[in-house]
Amino acid sequence: MADDEIWDVTDIHGVPTGVLHRRGDGPVAAGTFHVVASVCVVGDDGRVLLTLRAPSKEYPDAWEFPAGSALRGESSRRGAARELEEETGLAIHPDELVLVGRVIEERALFDLWAARVDGDPEVAPDPEEVQDAAWVTLDEVHRRWHADLFAAPWNARFDQLWDALVARVKDARAL
Repeated sequence: MADDEIWDVTDIHGVPTGVLHRRGDGPVAAGTFHVVASVCVVGDDGRVLLTLRAPSKEYPDAWEFPAGSALRGESSRRGAARELEEETGLAIHPDELVLVGRVIEERALFDLWAARVDGDPEVAPDPEEVQDAAWVTLDEVHRRWHADLFAAPWNARFDQLWDALVARVKDARAL
């Protein structure tokens, strides 16, 4: 989460406006957005990968799917794959990601992607980003969500995307 990250500012459809924004300079202008992308990694046993945010990050000690902002010139799909590898060490080609859905937030367009992996590969968390990782069932994700163990922005995201996520995970063979 470096303050030297540069994002494309987009319209509500995710189309870059030509304006750039530096992380740390406050929010993007009202009526514009930046793209945030996340990946739900699904093992062949149907469990999914959660990460626990590092204590130094915003929403410390909260669970989430690996996520972060797309950088200048980067698509949501590429940003999701990059963030996954940076935070967990898992490399997935962007073409392997399937869109679960998009949530329009106040200043961000949040895209949730899903990807299938064989088994439950070893995760190598970046300690600046992630303090722990766990392969869990969707029932456990649901339990942690309703126990307020997820970073706060995930509440609205799950409210809008939960059914689509469940369908994608249940149909992991199609991922």
